[in-house]
Amino acid sequence: MFRSHTCGELRLADAGKNVTLAGWVQRARKMGGMTFVDLRDRYGITQLVFNTEVNAELCERANHLGREFVIQVKGTVSERSSKNANIPTGEIEIIVSELNILNSAQTPPFTIEDNTDGGDDLRMKYRYLDLRRSAVRKNLELRHRMTMEVRRYLDSKGFLEVETPMLIGSTPEGARDFVVPSRMNPGQFYALPQSPQTLKQLLMVSGFDRYFQIVKCFRDEDLRADRQPEFTQIDCEMSFVEQEDIINTFEGMAKHLFKELRGVELTEPFLRMPWADAMKYYGSDKPDLRFGMKFVELMDVLKGYGFSVFDNAAYIGGICAEGAAHYTRKQLDQLTEFVKRPQIGAKGMVYARIEADGTVKSSVDKFYSQEVLQKMKEAFGAKPGDLILILSGDDAMKTRKQLCELRLEMGNQLGLRDKNKFACLWVVDFPMFEWSEEEGRLMAMHHPFTHPKDEDIPLLDTDPAAVRADAYDMVINGVEVGGGSIRIHDSALQAKMFEILGFTPEKAQEQFGFLMNAFKFGAPPHGGLAYGLDRWVSLFAGLDSIRDCIAFPKNNSGRDVMLDAPGFLDQKQLDELNLKIDIKENN
Repeated sequence: MFRSHTCGELRLADAGKNVTLAGWVQRARKMGGMTFVDLRDRYGITQLVFNTEVNAELCERANHLGREFVIQVKGTVSERSSKNANIPTGEIEIIVSELNILNSAQTPPFTIEDNTDGGDDLRMKYRYLDLRRSAVRKNLELRHRMTMEVRRYLDSKGFLEVETPMLIGSTPEGARDFVVPSRMNPGQFYALPQSPQTLKQLLMVSGFDRYFQIVKCFRDEDLRADRQPEFTQIDCEMSFVEQEDIINTFEGMAKHLFKELRGVELTEPFLRMPWADAMKYYGSDKPDLRFGMKFVELMDVLKGYGFSVFDNAAYIGGICAEGAAHYTRKQLDQLTEFVKRPQIGAKGMVYARIEADGTVKSSVDKFYSQEVLQKMKEAFGAKPGDLILILSGDDAMKTRKQLCELRLEMGNQLGLRDKNKFACLWVVDFPMFEWSEEEGRLMAMHHPFTHPKDEDIPLLDTDPAAVRADAYDMVINGVEVGGGSIRIHDSALQAKMFEILGFTPEKAQEQFGFLMNAFKFGAPPHGGLAYGLDRWVSLFAGLDSIRDCIAFPKNNSGRDVMLDAPGFLDQKQLDELNLKIDIKENN
């Protein structure tokens, strides 16, 4: 046995015990005739003591230990004279009688500390070292505990965990697929699943009425803080259910996770908000409701007074930041530059302060009387000391999205987005379709298998853009942590859906014939939901990026800098796969 105890478990009650510990050298300090070594393993840190007067040779060996050396020691647990209240083992130390160096180590490229001096790229290159840091390790421990609680909850509700294949056929709707060439079928390709959508529907046809899987999914998308090319879903499906059944089941799971992992008891039902309201009042289908600043539309208040920016606008809207009238001109100019960034795209911003006496001072005073500005103040319910910020544009939806970015920025600046506060809601009644400028046609907002609301089915023939879906997203603190829908289980309705999406009957049969044919053999009403495991963990851990709760993530360019992947194949492999590489030059 390399060890009889871990570095984090010994306490003062263990004083006098003879123990064996093994781990990594966190740091070593020489003080007179004594050498102190902090030994670290997955469970914590314990101080080791070497005394020249007791064993000069052993102490000399300890003096040559470097950071991250792997060692084994034997010794006696003793009470520390200088206690460390910051660690669980801070009351004890080990008087070492035997030292065994299991492996020496080069000096690491960054400090293995919670507050490390390593940048993101360096830590990703040496991720196996980064994972030794307790701050990172705790995220993976939380991830483990979450998956165990998910399995426990779903098992208690009668769900079966069923694995589905990683090599499937490519689907044309949705994000880009990652594809895998087949050596045994020259010129043909598998795709890695964006989600097990059609497979879990087939499981419902098969009679497995409650399925779940904690599964890897793959999407070749542009990356950001909450996206990776491969990510993990808690994928679930149920038969003989309506939307209410699914929402109740998975709201229950969310409350279970909050209670077991965060110690937060959520007793009230989650708010439900129609998609149209989320976009109208927050400019986002995943609104952050930890704070207010609900949009107020001002077309009837501010249009027609000679200010051409507003007079020519298709939308005028604003937010009220409580108590922010103290913002300086410099701060307001910085906010204006913020909304004018290319990724946001606003042309400018108008502001108005509510003075202590209730009068309104704005950046467009010369166009508006105090009487009009007071009507604007009343529209917001603004009080003395508040700050009103207004955007306008010729596209209402686009301007609302710009206003959403301004709202979130103000939430950040005013400290209103507390990571220990949780605002949970369901966004419901999504549009069935959205227009794609790139494709020049309607596209499924979620996926082609989403069931339209029953009362909207007649609109499929007359006004498909107005059709709403039996779809729902769970949103927490402005993050979509999960979403799903009731599925189509009727082959005629599914064929109609493919027709609206521009599929010929032949193309629909080629791509999805296996599913449509399965429906002909008795498909039950069914629906489901997929939670993003990475997003849940990052939310509970208070992280800004899902990358920090994934053991071996990719960087923002989709590269694994540790493994140097993706990489090129040698010619022999290409020949076996019947592939010839012809890289197009970028225009």
